[in-house]
Amino acid sequence: MTCRVSNRTDTLGTGTGNYGHGSIVRSCSSNINNNNNNVKTSNVAVDAEEVKRAGNEMYRKGNFVEALKLYDKAISMSPENAAYRSNRAATLTALGRLTEAVSDCEEAVRLDPGYNRAHQRLASLYFRLGQVENARHHLCFPGHHPDPNELLKLQSFEKHLNRCAESRKIGDWKTVLRETDAAIAIGVDSSPQLVACKAEAHLKLHQNEDADSCLSNMPKFEHYSPSSQVKFFGMVAEAYVQYIRAQVEMALGRFENAVSSAEKAGLLDYSNVEIASVLTNVKMVVRARTRGNNLFSSGRYSEACSAYGEGLKYDSYSSILYCNRAICWSKMGLWENSIEDCNVALRIQPNYTKALLRRAVSNEKLGRWSEAVRDYEALRRELPGDNEVAESLHNAQVALKKSRGEFVNNMKMSGEVEEISSLEKFKAAISSPGVSLVHFKEASSEKCEEISPFVNLLCVRYPYVHFFKVDVEESLAIAKSEGVRTVPTFKIYKNGEKLKEMINPSHQFLEDSVRGYSL
Repeated sequence: MTCRVSNRTDTLGTGTGNYGHGSIVRSCSSNINNNNNNVKTSNVAVDAEEVKRAGNEMYRKGNFVEALKLYDKAISMSPENAAYRSNRAATLTALGRLTEAVSDCEEAVRLDPGYNRAHQRLASLYFRLGQVENARHHLCFPGHHPDPNELLKLQSFEKHLNRCAESRKIGDWKTVLRETDAAIAIGVDSSPQLVACKAEAHLKLHQNEDADSCLSNMPKFEHYSPSSQVKFFGMVAEAYVQYIRAQVEMALGRFENAVSSAEKAGLLDYSNVEIASVLTNVKMVVRARTRGNNLFSSGRYSEACSAYGEGLKYDSYSSILYCNRAICWSKMGLWENSIEDCNVALRIQPNYTKALLRRAVSNEKLGRWSEAVRDYEALRRELPGDNEVAESLHNAQVALKKSRGEFVNNMKMSGEVEEISSLEKFKAAISSPGVSLVHFKEASSEKCEEISPFVNLLCVRYPYVHFFKVDVEESLAIAKSEGVRTVPTFKIYKNGEKLKEMINPSHQFLEDSVRGYSL
């Protein structure tokens, strides 16, 4: 059957059809009544048209909220008008309420199966939502020639999606990331499934925080779920989103959320093998972790190790289980085992602070001060306000110096940038044993003002380095002696000898330089 092609081509539908014709019957009185009804209906149609035109005007001005109110009113007055539905869909789209726009367009097509503009809008909406078959259905509906550019975009999305599927099968997750980004770039910007695919790739690459960020920024559409007929990588589309969410939640240690998401996925697609497997794994990991925690609390560390190990059989990439087991090993004095598990946890989740701390402590117990200092420095970068970490770093640095037979007197714990104003004190300061950094500054300089708090932070991070500051406007003799013409200037000295000079360095370059000369 060939559907008729609507001749409506306006961006916003006109809605000026012959709505509300009454039936002519022989009775004179009936004719009068019918004529009166026709007049009333005609008046309603005219009034609705006026409201719709006002809505069009608001839409053109970009006042979408007011336009929506007017289209709502027009539809309440003339609910069978397909153009009003289509116009409201355009407004809802502009407001980012895509799934509501889909509902309006679907209703417009039901009312007028050949309504070209409504089909075009539906194709565009389904494209943005990542629903290929639905988009194609409305782009290529019978009796209509599809827009070549829109068809090309749809075909391009299919290619990206197919490459994602192929790369996903072989575990090429970097390609999956590239292809999802490419699909989003061409306009598939509101597909929860595509975002979930990107999150899955980050998860498999052990970029857990990025995976979580993807899911947090996923488009949210209330009271909408794609049809169970819509599939994504062989799963019911909405089930795939929950399937990925369960794995991300588990990787981040939010086990209760993981179970909830896995169960939702199972309800949405109960016959899918992958979903069933994840649901089983999540439940087994949660059970093992709970049992391990209970045994640990009871002081039964060896049994707790076994319990966590049982959980790792179901999820070999659980950084939390590895770290928990590392703590058990340390409680039993098995420092090498503890370090080994921490290493695995940190390969899975770099900068995992609990694993860094546990490894630092284990390295201390084995007298590996250089490794302990490295871990505490990483912890200071992650937890700059943690005084206990600062103290542990200081103690490890002192122990490292002593282990090397180096001078450790005057190592500050609190960190303080000392101001110097006389040339005599300056020469004495840079000649003191060890490494010194001098910040040449001016009180009126914005650049100096900006970097000074960071210098204070470095003073805390590297207590074995002597930090000094010189105001070149107030201490002209020092500035002249050191040839300082630009601020901020930094100079590093060791035992009175200048090692390095930096003019207006970046924060990273300054810290790298301090670190490089500090050990």
